[in-house]
Amino acid sequence: MVGATATATEMQNNFGRYLSIVMGGQEVIVTRNGKEVGRFIPNGVAVSYLTDSLTGILKGRSDYESEKEMALRNKYEIAD
Repeated sequence: MVGATATATEMQNNFGRYLSIVMGGQEVIVTRNGKEVGRFIPNGVAVSYLTDSLTGILKGRSDYESEKEMALRNKYEIAD
């Protein structure tokens, strides 16, 4: 769940505020020049994300890349 969006400068200048948001279980989208450049996410989500990204490999799916991308987009609300 997205808790906030911050520019890189805002993130740098108000790190404690954004750290509190992440510690509360939400993520912070970081932008630069109006484009998303990264996400600051809770540790549990990071572990889940890495585990989920291996799903296609572990299940031996032949169309791994598209399967992985679709699953991750759905779960983590990734937008183009």
